[in-house]
Amino acid sequence: MIIRPKVNQFAILFTLKGSIAKRIALRTLMVTLLASAIVLIEILHPSNFTKVNATPFTLLGLSLSIFMNFRNNACYDRWYEARKAWGEVIVHIRSVIRETHVIRESAERQPLLLNLCGFAHALNARLRKESEADASNAWITPKPDAQTPDYSGRILQTVGQQCSDLHQNGELSEWRYMLLANHLTSLTQAQATCERIKNTPLPFPYTLLLHRTIYLFCILLPFAMAEPLGWLTPLFTAIVSYTFFGLDAIADELEDPFGRDENDLPTDALVRSIERDVLAELGAEVPPALKPVDYVLS
Repeated sequence: MIIRPKVNQFAILFTLKGSIAKRIALRTLMVTLLASAIVLIEILHPSNFTKVNATPFTLLGLSLSIFMNFRNNACYDRWYEARKAWGEVIVHIRSVIRETHVIRESAERQPLLLNLCGFAHALNARLRKESEADASNAWITPKPDAQTPDYSGRILQTVGQQCSDLHQNGELSEWRYMLLANHLTSLTQAQATCERIKNTPLPFPYTLLLHRTIYLFCILLPFAMAEPLGWLTPLFTAIVSYTFFGLDAIADELEDPFGRDENDLPTDALVRSIERDVLAELGAEVPPALKPVDYVLS
């Protein structure tokens, strides 16, 4: 995620970090060169061109903008819901830290809290299609089978068993045990929410239709502008294509908010926050919070 101070009006025109311009530069350049070629042909061979009315392009551009707005809103909703789910993970782990203060023996409390930290690491890796075992093995005891389909869920199951044992041993009262069980259920719900977002993309035909329409619109637009605008056509084509290609590319990034793109969620920083909370509670050395590197918080 891009974290940077507010830039002035001059610098905002030339800021590339966090901009979508790098991803769409080639497409925009190709459409602009095509527009230049069309203008040149129109000037050299005007008889081969018939005047194209711009009204259809106006209507198509308006409709396309509305449909792109719907898609971008849907993708942003996915990004924001994912952030709320990770917020729930942080809230409930902190709640478990608070509720387990009554456990007198640190040797019984420490593995429980470290397992929760391991769950956060495993969930982060799961959503990025990486190894959950490799990400969490330094934190969890006992270690589940690496081939377990729901590795993150198995860690929560272990924490639930630890809470049950503490309840049976008299370390946790009945109502406090129920509170902890509710927190673990909420962590499972947050995991399920993230998996739903990860594994259920927007309908492909809808996305494909927008992709194709954007390309057709940007390629055909110079034919309508070549005769009235002349050599201004490549400039306006570049502006229009930058806008449409840019909005399309931003939606692609936001659709999967768990990756490593510049505009994805900073899940590494969120996991580090949980890690710091747990280690501070256990009196261990606390690592520094992750900071943006070149304005990017991972």
